[in-house]
Amino acid sequence: MALVGEQFDLVVLGGGSAARDAANMAMRDYDARVALVERERWGGSCPNVACSPTKAYLVAAELAHDVNTRAPVLGIETGPARVDLAKVREWKESLKRSQEQWLRDLEESGITAVAGQATFTGPRTLRVGERELDADRILVATGSRTAVPPVHVSALDLNEVPRSLLVVGGGAVGLEFGQAFSRFGAQVRIADAAGRIAPLADADSSAALAAALEAEEIELATNVFVQRLRQEGDEVVATIAPRDGSEPYERHAHRVLLASGRVPNVEELDLDAVGVETTRSGITVDEHLRTSAPGIWAAGDVTAVAQFTPIAQYQARVAVADMFGKDAPAADYSVLPTAIFTDPELGSVGLTEEQAREQGHDVGVVRNERVKRFQFVGAEHGLFKIVFDRGSRKVLGLHVVSRSAGEIVQGFSLGLRLGATVDDLAAMHHVFPTFGEGIKAAAERAVPDMADLVDSAFMD
Repeated sequence: MALVGEQFDLVVLGGGSAARDAANMAMRDYDARVALVERERWGGSCPNVACSPTKAYLVAAELAHDVNTRAPVLGIETGPARVDLAKVREWKESLKRSQEQWLRDLEESGITAVAGQATFTGPRTLRVGERELDADRILVATGSRTAVPPVHVSALDLNEVPRSLLVVGGGAVGLEFGQAFSRFGAQVRIADAAGRIAPLADADSSAALAAALEAEEIELATNVFVQRLRQEGDEVVATIAPRDGSEPYERHAHRVLLASGRVPNVEELDLDAVGVETTRSGITVDEHLRTSAPGIWAAGDVTAVAQFTPIAQYQARVAVADMFGKDAPAADYSVLPTAIFTDPELGSVGLTEEQAREQGHDVGVVRNERVKRFQFVGAEHGLFKIVFDRGSRKVLGLHVVSRSAGEIVQGFSLGLRLGATVDDLAAMHHVFPTFGEGIKAAAERAVPDMADLVDSAFMD
């Protein structure tokens, strides 16, 4: 029996941040009838397995660390902080919205929620189980996932702290989880094929963060490939090959966490049939999030442009404005604040020093490594770095390694968008004692008459 198509103004594939923002905007601003199709997890990865749950673990790890390292120094009498991972996991789960609640909220908002795997059967038609959905506009927001080998574990599902943990991947996820489980009591080794951890960050920031992690006895192995993983009793044996071609070696770990390499969730959509161009990283889109097929847009992690929740939401809004409106603005990623939520955090916005030089700027760099607030929390490693153009004095990038680094670069990102100069930062007022005043201290080093005063003014 032929399927009878259900007609919508917009069909959104996915249930995550990009999908929900697109659906809500289309209904609110354009009175559109919208269907949202999700095959696995209503709400998407961020609130269920990524952003919110992982940060819950980081909060627990930081608290345990501070109790064990700072309490005795500050004269606070406590016993050693020991982590009950099962209870931490239970608390983490309590912060999540249930799948039933997600579904109720979507339906109460007026969205038609459709559970199942969608497949294109035509340029404007999708099949989901026994249903056929038709729309003139389709947004693919199906996200991405980690490629998972059989011996990989989900850190969020562990009930006991492993004796040892090998983390494959030195990006944000690997570093955050690696430090958290080290502070929970595991012996942690982080391995990555890149030449340094946080390879997309500014090199000086990466080095400052590496020093902080190594001070906590986290082993960092860079320029290495994890060639093979095999189970041996209750351990996993990893064969690690250095990039320089030297002899591979083996390392044992109680558990292995894969935090490297993501693949787009597109295999079962049959995108080739409707002419949507893809690469290994994801769906190819233009500045308006249009794909190569008319009437089909893509947003979020599936595009691999910048895999962050706020960017997924931003792209969704750009796409919806384009599909329903006229002369919609193009996406702009030039001022994009990011953070790695280790302790200290690594926050960045704008160009790295290397990127600025590659773009032909006459690059000036000023740094500050400490602020008074560091003494209160026992911080030994930090960085406040400003990259600027010597001619125009315009700030090109800010890179911070400190507690609250994400908050710092987020606030200063507006200054970059408005064209702030290094002299503007040097002349601004600041709150003392804060972590953020390190930016002003760095900026003052670029002003000859002020440079000699910096250390005394910010460390007294």
